Amino acid sequence: MNKILFGTAALAMSASMALAQDVVRLGTEGAYPPYNFINDAGEVDGFERALGDELCSRAELTCEWVTNDWDSIIPNLVSGNYDAIIAGMSITPEREEVVAFTQNYTPPSPSAYAATTDGIDLDTAVIAAQTGTIQSAHVATMEGATLVEYPSPDETVAAMKSGEADAVLSDKDYLIPVVEESGGAVMFVGDDVPLGGGIGMAFRQSDPELREKFDAAIQSMKDDGTLNAMIVEYLGEDSPKF
Repeated sequence: MNKILFGTAALAMSASMALAQDVVRLGTEGAYPPYNFINDAGEVDGFERALGDELCSRAELTCEWVTNDWDSIIPNLVSGNYDAIIAGMSITPEREEVVAFTQNYTPPSPSAYAATTDGIDLDTAVIAAQTGTIQSAHVATMEGATLVEYPSPDETVAAMKSGEADAVLSDKDYLIPVVEESGGAVMFVGDDVPLGGGIGMAFRQSDPELREKFDAAIQSMKDDGTLNAMIVEYLGEDSPKF
């Protein structure tokens, strides 16, 4: 999912700590379908669950999943609560000052506005976005628009539906099912907004060997076409592919 660093990072851990462990811990939010969510069995599910499991298999690593709220997901990586982030996180220069990214495992995809009525003047609207995302950062630069931030993506949609906000700005992949399942009550408004440089896995800067293992696994999935097939399966035929 397309997101930006929020909050402060803790101290870096010792080099290659994760490689010395029996299990590599993958941190995700668990609240951003179709990328990641918690299913009825209480387990992490979605595109990034399937992708992460396949990458671990290709890298010959044993992995377990850890969930963490978005607003502290980078600080808790750096402080050692898990070994990697795979949570719809866009690669941005700001984040690269704190963490090390793999190559992207999704190409840059658009953000979009959704609302309950057409004809909204987005330049002067109240726009909801998730805290610490590239969408909230974008709205903050819009002269005339008012940004209202919420901790989770579901809360941004709820604010738009209740009238607390005129529109919501989020990843279009996230908003497509919201619009399709609304029966016409929610619609896309305005133009798509290109933000971010694609989504990648994030690692402590002190863990280059672990990052390189996952980077190689991502490349192997690009090379044999399985990554594109997984993008189509989970994100839809129209989602950008490699």
